[in-house]
Amino acid sequence: MALLPYLEANRIEAGCDEVGRGCLAGPVVAAAVILPADYENPWINDSKKLGKSQRDELIVEIKLKSLDWAIAEATVAEIDQINILNASFLAMSRAIEMLKVKPEHLLIDGNRWKSKLEYSYSCIIKGDGKFASIAAASILAKVHRDQMMEDLATSFPHYGWESNVGYPTKTHREGIQKHGISPWHRKSFQLLPRQLDLGLQ
Repeated sequence: MALLPYLEANRIEAGCDEVGRGCLAGPVVAAAVILPADYENPWINDSKKLGKSQRDELIVEIKLKSLDWAIAEATVAEIDQINILNASFLAMSRAIEMLKVKPEHLLIDGNRWKSKLEYSYSCIIKGDGKFASIAAASILAKVHRDQMMEDLATSFPHYGWESNVGYPTKTHREGIQKHGISPWHRKSFQLLPRQLDLGLQ
């Protein structure tokens, strides 16, 4: 079933989403996408429900057919300084600010939103499975972040980032335990179970 093209007709809406909130390493990445009101593609969906090849195909179409799109990050240092939730809001705000086409309303994935930007908005729980523009934003953000972590894996080969892209897998945690942390690890996160924390501070 195709996702909804808009919340309200005849209004420029930007769908916004982030990826990487639950990772132990790497930035949090957000995207904002404005799709044409008549846009239809039954394959657009929550990025987590799509395979890599599907996302790689869809990202080309999203960039080509959207009215505007932008991708932005909040760094590991910012995550550690202001916490992951605020860093997610910061990354989304940056993506929205980068849009050349100014939205009239924001569709935010999730149940909370905080920003200095003065746009009207709607928070939509599991919005990436409901609205095409939010799903498109989730695809752009995930492809961008996954590629970044795969590239970093060549310089930091001990953590399995080429497959786990920074999420807390067994391989990732074993790498931290054996080799310590990298500059890309979030020091404010619990990187290992409590009994293995020794020596990481």
